[in-house]
Amino acid sequence: MRWSGRPGVALFLGVVLSFSGTPGSSSLDIPLEVEQLPTITAQSPNTMIAFPFDESYSMRCAAKGNPEPEFRWTKNGQEFDPDQDPRLLPPEDGSGTFIIPNNGNLSEFQGIYRCYASNKLGTAISEEIEFVVPHVPKFPKEKIDPIEVEEGQPVTLKCNPPKGIPPLQIYWMTIGLQHIEQDERVSIGLNGNLYFANALERDSRRDYCCFASFSRIRTIVQKTAMSLVVRNTGLKTDSAPGSGFANSILKSKPSLLSPPGVQTYTHLVKGQALMLECIAAGYPTPKVEWIRVGQGLPDRAIVENHGKVLHIPNVQQEDEGQYKCKAKNGHGEASHFFHVTVEEPPQWTTRPESQISMIGSDVLIKCVATGNPKPTISWRVNGLALNEVPAANRKVFDNKIILERANSSDSAVYQCEASNKHGTILANANIMIMNLPPVIVTEDSLQYSAVQGKTIVLHCKTFSSPPSVITWSKEDSADSVTGPRFFLHDNGSLEISAVEEGDMGEYSCIAKNREGSRAITAFLDIKEPTKIVDPPMDLRILVGTTAQFVCQAEFDRSFNHEMETYWLKDSVVIALNDTENMGYLVDDGILQIANVSYSDQGRYSCVVRSPVDQDIASAHLIVTDVPDAPEDLMLSELSGKSVKLKWIPGDDHNSSTTAFVIEFEESQREPGIWREAQRVPGSHTSALLKLHGHADYRFRVSGVNEVGQGRPSEPSESYKTPARAPDKNPENIKIEGHLPHEMDINWEPLAPIEHNGPGLEYKVSYRQQGTGDEDWQEHVVKRHSFIVKGTPTFVPYEIKIQARNHKGWAPEPRVIVGYSGEDFPSAAPDDVAVEVVNNTLVKVSWARVHKDKLHGRLGGYRVNWWRLRSLLASKKSHGEKHALTFPGDRSHALVPGLRPFSEYSLIVMAFNGRGNGPGSHPVTFRTPEGVPDQISVLRTMDIKKHSVSLSWSPPVEPNGVLTGYLLQYQLINDTEEVGPLVSVNVSDPDASKWLLPDLEAMSKYKFYLRACTRLGCGPATSEECATTPEASLASIHGGISTQGWFIGLMCAVALLTLILLIACFVNRNKGGKYSVKEKEDLHPDVESQGMNDDTFCEYSDNDEKPLKGSLHSTSGDMKPADSGDSLVDYGEEEAQFNEDGSFIGEYTGRKEKPSTENKANTQITA
Repeated sequence: MRWSGRPGVALFLGVVLSFSGTPGSSSLDIPLEVEQLPTITAQSPNTMIAFPFDESYSMRCAAKGNPEPEFRWTKNGQEFDPDQDPRLLPPEDGSGTFIIPNNGNLSEFQGIYRCYASNKLGTAISEEIEFVVPHVPKFPKEKIDPIEVEEGQPVTLKCNPPKGIPPLQIYWMTIGLQHIEQDERVSIGLNGNLYFANALERDSRRDYCCFASFSRIRTIVQKTAMSLVVRNTGLKTDSAPGSGFANSILKSKPSLLSPPGVQTYTHLVKGQALMLECIAAGYPTPKVEWIRVGQGLPDRAIVENHGKVLHIPNVQQEDEGQYKCKAKNGHGEASHFFHVTVEEPPQWTTRPESQISMIGSDVLIKCVATGNPKPTISWRVNGLALNEVPAANRKVFDNKIILERANSSDSAVYQCEASNKHGTILANANIMIMNLPPVIVTEDSLQYSAVQGKTIVLHCKTFSSPPSVITWSKEDSADSVTGPRFFLHDNGSLEISAVEEGDMGEYSCIAKNREGSRAITAFLDIKEPTKIVDPPMDLRILVGTTAQFVCQAEFDRSFNHEMETYWLKDSVVIALNDTENMGYLVDDGILQIANVSYSDQGRYSCVVRSPVDQDIASAHLIVTDVPDAPEDLMLSELSGKSVKLKWIPGDDHNSSTTAFVIEFEESQREPGIWREAQRVPGSHTSALLKLHGHADYRFRVSGVNEVGQGRPSEPSESYKTPARAPDKNPENIKIEGHLPHEMDINWEPLAPIEHNGPGLEYKVSYRQQGTGDEDWQEHVVKRHSFIVKGTPTFVPYEIKIQARNHKGWAPEPRVIVGYSGEDFPSAAPDDVAVEVVNNTLVKVSWARVHKDKLHGRLGGYRVNWWRLRSLLASKKSHGEKHALTFPGDRSHALVPGLRPFSEYSLIVMAFNGRGNGPGSHPVTFRTPEGVPDQISVLRTMDIKKHSVSLSWSPPVEPNGVLTGYLLQYQLINDTEEVGPLVSVNVSDPDASKWLLPDLEAMSKYKFYLRACTRLGCGPATSEECATTPEASLASIHGGISTQGWFIGLMCAVALLTLILLIACFVNRNKGGKYSVKEKEDLHPDVESQGMNDDTFCEYSDNDEKPLKGSLHSTSGDMKPADSGDSLVDYGEEEAQFNEDGSFIGEYTGRKEKPSTENKANTQITA
């Protein structure tokens, strides 16, 4: 079954999950249904500190057992009953816990506590719990006399901090809370004293204060301020240690201020930090070195406090040994030895274990602990010393107890305690002596469900003494289940891996020992796995839009109402009813995230869960946006002509920045307008910008990524460049000659920011090319144009334009060449000749006009022609004028689009930029004969049952001498099948009508007519017509109309016709589509409107394609209509041709229209 999930269903896990067997533990796992000794399950830590800011302190003690344990306490070894003190609060969970409220009388409760949990079988005890009530540390009130010392002598200011809860931190400061600076000469010792290796006069002050900070109790205390007076002996001029003028009395070899003596014995516990300190006196200030006698310092060793402290964190046994510090200066040295011993509190090597033994067996209880010093072992039974509970069968050794032939009365809780000077550890061991038949704790007849291919565990938790043998069987079989997929755990559970459908059924668990047996059953059902078939896909989405994840799943049909789906974001369940998740919407397995923000980015997981399994699929949502604005814009390398701009890029929002756009604002000329200055790759964070002079710049930067361009940064600081000469000259200089004796010079002016300073002008220099070293004609103007007058016609000039301002000239400009004004060509082409290519195309040739006669740059040649007459007419007339322009220097061209069988006149002229020159002498030529145009009018008339008469008008343009007509027709009858095409040659060119006999009655025909010359026939004009019915039809069947059946048939036909007419009418009113034939009926041709109403003829003036079924001619005279004219539309504008005369433009002149309305272009395949 396919399922998309239902949101909001409570999370439910079935009884079956895939897991491995639970490993055994050192403690006994006895069901509480079985009588058992007490076991301590929870207690407070060994040390409890009553911090003054806590409201209360919980003295915890919890235990389990059967019967339910009872609790009692001791304090400092004496019985203590919390119920008797009304100030103590009782527990709420029925345990032995009591609560000490912080009511100000805590010192009464300070002491060492122990909890006892007892039932009729024995007593378990907790480890000792020390409850410490710290006192607020205080410095004693005292008057401290000033300390006087001569300059160069050592001095120690003692702190003697009060005792308190560690850690302790010592600070030396002034009354104004300024720290006393420490260096090689001045330092704070580990004991809190302030040491001066040699006092200097500047050390004198009256407010040396020692502060002690106890962070765990949030307390800082201050010692009375001390005064230090350093007297100057007056025997030296410079108190600096390295001065050559120091008093020789002050110079001294090193001695140790701390520690005293020559050696120290240090004992510390493994894992603590070893801190060895040597503070030396002497002048000059001694330097301290550290060594380890016999071997190098450990790799973990750290030298601190200007070399005075050796710190080894987490000290280990191998760090034991002899360490030495050595202080020396130029006058000697002093040393001290440290003997370091690393000790350990007790730790278990063999912890006494709880055990169950059968009656009559021997029981061994072993307890081994290590430590330094070696711990002592003491035993208790049920919380009492062994000598208080004698037993004849009990033998006690240093680290073990043996119970020989134990009985049920020997069941007890034995305690082993290991102690040395660094601590005490205690362990309880529940020793139970019993014989017990199997007790199966797992519920009988449990229903299990498993998924094919997964693992299932059938539980059978059993307790017995001696241990039971567990077997599993299926259905009614007595044989145990076996195979590689079945595994029996020590706790009795049966694990089935790679579950198959055949594993379904009833299973039995049987537990058996010598005291008896017990069995339970379990039922296993196999389910189809849950599988996500349409998982969510990774998305990259723009911020502010909507993201959508799809999650569709298939599952077992039996879980139809128990399925659940939910979504996780970064492994956290999305709570759909949480106000923080208002942007999430789940519907039919689709998670929608509206108005996506950056915080929505992450990994989304769809979880589909059944009572027995689940499937999960994940996808990542990546939110993209334009880059954030760059920050911290900074200008550097300011040179007046350039500046370096640096910035820190903003967040690219998961789309790499491809470029940075740098914009500038010039506040003097265009305040508030930002223009792009430069683009740099997205990997750059700086750019060198070229600057103009006399400008006030500010810059900003924006990032660009695939999403778009981000917001610009805040503007940089302003930078005003000094004025200087222009950096460039005008560009895009144009030289034009509108009149023969003038030359117009125009250029693109410099932008305002390119002026580089005030007073911008342009110097225009020109001279005629080829005049050698002739001086330049110069003019200074402020506009960006200049007209040179009195120039020769079309001669080359050298021209240059240079910018300047008040600071100087721009660089030397480049020289360009331009021409003065043009005049019309003064000569026409000679030797014009025409070569006829075909009946619509001629080739025209001429002699080029000499360049001296062009008076300008040759633009090309123009051919003008006009039709004088058709060769069938005798009178000439000047027809529409046509022209074609052929650019470039050429001597021939092709003129297309001519009428066949016509006489033309033609001239050729040259042109330049000023205009056309004179035309050549006209040349007359004639085009050869072609095929006729389409017949203008074709009508059918005198239509009878077996014959039709056709009449027509000759073509408007016969394009030659008519030789006759080709008439063709075929039967069509409004069906897909058409009759054969019949051809009739009309040899009389003057004929205008024709009678077609021997036609079928009541049949529809289509007629085609073409005019012909000696070169062939032209395009066809078509016409359709239907012949009339037989005349004797009514007489032959005259008697039928009187028959009753005939009358009924006619009525039915009439009714059916009426229904069809109504349907057609409704269809038209609804805007139905009409066939082309219906449109022709609605809009008849004007020519056909004059036909008689009694005819069945239809006129078609535009049959573009042959009828379906093809029109195959049997006459070899039938050819596609082709006049050879490829340019039939004449326009008013000039046409352009390539160098070889091919057409690249359009005609000039107006299209010649035929004298009739007939425009048929039907083409019949020959």
